[in-house]
Amino acid sequence: MLVTLFYFLVTLGILVAVHEFGHFWVARKLGVKVLTFSIGFGRPLFQRTDASGTRYVLAAIPLGGFVSMLDEREAEVAPELQKHAFNRQSLRARAAIILAGPMANFLLAIAVYWAVSVIGVQGYQPVVGEISSGSAAERAGLFSDQLIVAIDGKPVQSRAQVNMALLQRVGDTGKIEIATSMHGSNVANSHSLDIERWLSDSEMQAPSTALGFEFWQPEWPAIIDKVVSGQAAAKAGLLSGDKLVVIAGQPVAVWQDAVESIRTSPNQALNIEIERDGARQPIQLTPAAHSLASGEIVGRIGVSVALPEMPANMQVLVRSGIVEGLWVASKETVSMIAFTLNSIKKMLAGLISTDNLSGPVTIAKIASASAASGLTPYLQFLALISISLGVINLLPIPVLDGGQLVMLGAEAVTGKPLPERVMQFVQQVGLMLILSIMALALYNDFTRL
Repeated sequence: MLVTLFYFLVTLGILVAVHEFGHFWVARKLGVKVLTFSIGFGRPLFQRTDASGTRYVLAAIPLGGFVSMLDEREAEVAPELQKHAFNRQSLRARAAIILAGPMANFLLAIAVYWAVSVIGVQGYQPVVGEISSGSAAERAGLFSDQLIVAIDGKPVQSRAQVNMALLQRVGDTGKIEIATSMHGSNVANSHSLDIERWLSDSEMQAPSTALGFEFWQPEWPAIIDKVVSGQAAAKAGLLSGDKLVVIAGQPVAVWQDAVESIRTSPNQALNIEIERDGARQPIQLTPAAHSLASGEIVGRIGVSVALPEMPANMQVLVRSGIVEGLWVASKETVSMIAFTLNSIKKMLAGLISTDNLSGPVTIAKIASASAASGLTPYLQFLALISISLGVINLLPIPVLDGGQLVMLGAEAVTGKPLPERVMQFVQQVGLMLILSIMALALYNDFTRL
C-alpha cells in the first residue's frame, strides 16, 4: 500500500510540476509577475520566496497545483505594477500563458518517448496462439503460428503495438484489417474481422481476447508462484512452489487445466493432489465465488502462476537511433493525443462504456505496477498520463485551461471580457461537471477493488 501511494505521489508530482512550470515559465517570459508557484493545495509544508517576490510552495494535499499571477480582478494592483498584471496582457499573451501548461505536458511526453525509443522497448513477437471457436478471428481465417505484421495497414512489431492499434478501434463498427505472415515468409495474408460497436458496452479487456485469439505462449506448468493471504488457497495450505497434479480426479498437465477446473467450481469442495518437495500429498480446496462484470459466477482461489521464460526467438527489441527517436517520439505523442481525444468523443457518444473511466486509485495501482516492471514501462505510463492530463486540460470546460481559452475567444469576438457574473456562473457549472466526473471515476476505482 505504501509503495503504491509513493509511486502515485511521485507520478502526480512530476506531472503537476511540469504542467504548472509551463504556465510559470511563459508568464515570466512575457513580463507577468508570478505571485505563487504551488505544488499541492492546503497547508504549506515547505515554502520560500525569491528575489522577485515569487513564493514557491509545496503543500499538504498533493492533488494538483496552481500558479497565481498578479491580476486586477483578484486584488488592487499598484499603478507601477499594472503593466505586469495578467489581465493587462494582450489576448495573444494570455492565450500563450494558458496554453503553456498543456504544451509542457506534451513536451514531457515527447522527451519520455524519445528516451524510451533510444533505450529500446523489450517485447514479444505478435504470434497468434489459440483461436476461440466461433469467434471473429476464426471466421476471418486466423490460425495459430501466424505472425501479425500490420493492423489496419499500420505495421506492428510487438504485441504491445498490436494491442494499441486494436484499442483505437474500440466502439467502432466495420472491419478490422489484420495482415499476417508465416515466420520467414514475406508473403502477407489479409484477414477482415467484422465488428459492431466493438466493446462499447463493457469494461475494457484484452483486445485480442475480445476478437477471439490469444498470443502464443509457451506451456505453463501448473506451479504456483504467489499465494494471496486470506484467500482460499492460503486457507487450504497451498504454498509457493507447489505443483498442482490432480484436481477432482482429473490430471493437470498445464496451468490452463487447473484454471478451468477451479473456474467452473465456485463454492465446491475439490479434492486435489499437489507435489511438494518431490512428494505428493492430498489437499481439500474450496474456490471462492467471484462475480464478473458479465454476471457470470466463477471460482477463484487467490494464486498466481510461475511464468515460464519466453524463448529468445520470440523476443523483439524495438529501438531507434538518437535522431530518429525524436521523430518516433513526436509521432507517438501526436498519435496518443488523437487516441485520447477520440476516446473522449466515443465515450460522449456512448460508444465506450463509462466503466472505463479511471481515477486516482487506478492510476496509483498502475503506476506502482509499471514501476515494479522496470524503468521503461514506468516511463511509458508517465508519458501516457502526461498526454491525458494535457488533453483533459484543453477541454472547453470552465475552470480548465480549455475553458479559459473559450472565454478569451468570447472576449476576442465581443471586444471586452465577459461580465463577472457570467464568468462566475460558468465556472460554477464547470466545477460541478469536473466534480461529477471525478466522483464517477472514483466510483469505478472502488468497484474494481
